[in-house]
Amino acid sequence: SPIRCCLCDTETEGEIFNSLVQYFGDNLGRKVKAMPLVEETSLLENSSVTLPVVVIGNGPSGICLSYMLSGYRPYLSSEAIHPNAVLHSKLEEARHLSIVDQDLEYLSEGLEGRSSNPVAVLFDTLLHPDADFGYDYPSVLHWKLEQHHYIPHLVLGKGPPGGAWHNMEGSMLTISFGNWMELPGLKFKDWVSNKRRNLKGDRVMPEEIARYYKHYVKVMGLQKNFRENTYITSVSRLYRDQDDDDSQDRDISTKHLQIEKSKFIKRNWEIRGYQRIADGSHVPFCLFAENVALATGTLDSPAHLEIEGEDFPFVFHSMPEFGAAISKGKLRGKVDPVLIVGSGLTAADAVLCAYNNNIPVIHVFRRRVTDPSLIFKQLPKKLYPEYHKVYHMMCTQSYSVNSNLLSDYTSFPEHHVLSFKSDMKCILQSISGLKKIFKLSAAAVLIGSHPNLSFLKEQGCYLGHKSSQPITCKGNPVEIDTYTYECVKEANLFALGPLVGDNFVRFLKGGALGVTRCLTIRQKKKQHLFVERGGGDGIA
Repeated sequence: SPIRCCLCDTETEGEIFNSLVQYFGDNLGRKVKAMPLVEETSLLENSSVTLPVVVIGNGPSGICLSYMLSGYRPYLSSEAIHPNAVLHSKLEEARHLSIVDQDLEYLSEGLEGRSSNPVAVLFDTLLHPDADFGYDYPSVLHWKLEQHHYIPHLVLGKGPPGGAWHNMEGSMLTISFGNWMELPGLKFKDWVSNKRRNLKGDRVMPEEIARYYKHYVKVMGLQKNFRENTYITSVSRLYRDQDDDDSQDRDISTKHLQIEKSKFIKRNWEIRGYQRIADGSHVPFCLFAENVALATGTLDSPAHLEIEGEDFPFVFHSMPEFGAAISKGKLRGKVDPVLIVGSGLTAADAVLCAYNNNIPVIHVFRRRVTDPSLIFKQLPKKLYPEYHKVYHMMCTQSYSVNSNLLSDYTSFPEHHVLSFKSDMKCILQSISGLKKIFKLSAAAVLIGSHPNLSFLKEQGCYLGHKSSQPITCKGNPVEIDTYTYECVKEANLFALGPLVGDNFVRFLKGGALGVTRCLTIRQKKKQHLFVERGGGDGIA
């Protein structure tokens, strides 16, 4: 290797960072360009070079972060007027600066939206002003590529760019409109305009979105940063012994660290995993990074009821599995109903899927139909008529002791499943303790999902608001600094997207803005420190 990034006592972190930026720009740039692109097999190579950033996850969160780390910067358009007069006045104050270089806390103050993360609400209102009021105003931003802002990074994903969108059931419309699914700098409508469309309105199919994300990476020139077919097995902190000049960075047990905390200083992250290649074999890799960004999403592991009989083959735990069983005709003509468990949009999709195929439905959920936290309460009726149809049935076609199951759909509010039996029966229990037994043709348990963070210590639980529980999008997201998206419990580890509660693509883009601003500020500080120490000569 033409360069080894050794961590010598004489080198400051700023020197390391700047030499890396120069090296990546002059040398590795040629090396990366010579490597096969995303469509082919891009092999990860073990390297002693420490990357400034490694992004884990190549869905829309990871793609958007790569776009901004690559030097794309948003500015207020010259002719733009934001409908929020207070926000527009703030934007005018620093029109010459990109949004990345402005005070995000100041800009987002007083804004309200459907995300609990203020930077997500800010960026959404800049990209889609007043979208929640049904308006389709153009973005007030325009984008410039400023290559001197490029921060070297790699984005690692299991499949092609687009993440879980490549695995979603094709028969379902997405919850959001196409323009809400788009990423900065490439309008979804422009991309899709020359393609055949047989859909009413602006709702789109998941496979269209998946193709758009894959195309986006290509057209924006981000391919050199992406590696497919990668599976992460461990992400751990490395520490260095302050007293040992020749010591290598190493992983140290938490117990050892607590005993001699003052003796060690935190260094970089070590990312280990393997890459699956064309012949099916696994090639291990080891990378080093100053910062790691978690953009994995939360669709890895469907949540289970943890009850007897849940592993029987007639019980499904994902919409693709359930949808495939219906599309293959396995449930057609069955007299017995399908059981659908859950009160979210995925469960509603399953209800629609069965209902539209003339398959009777038993719909079980724990909440009252008047519960204000039900997702249907947050969706405008005009924009989402099919989901409000499901909600209407949930309210008006509920089971009563005096009547039998209805022919097409029966809801069981404030009920839960006690068990499944091998003869394809299930036992339901009401909030009052009353039990009922029903014969089924199939069951779909659609009660959410958990991210797979097995590569982190404690499965990543320690990063959550409730450190004793698994990370979930709604109940226990990763605890982050509101404006930088850095994990509160772990420096130089960032999280964005569903991991921090932003399930909608509209809002996860704010995470990319927050992370990019944080890393840009730190890069400038390191460069300033380096120049102050007299090491700036000849460094670009």
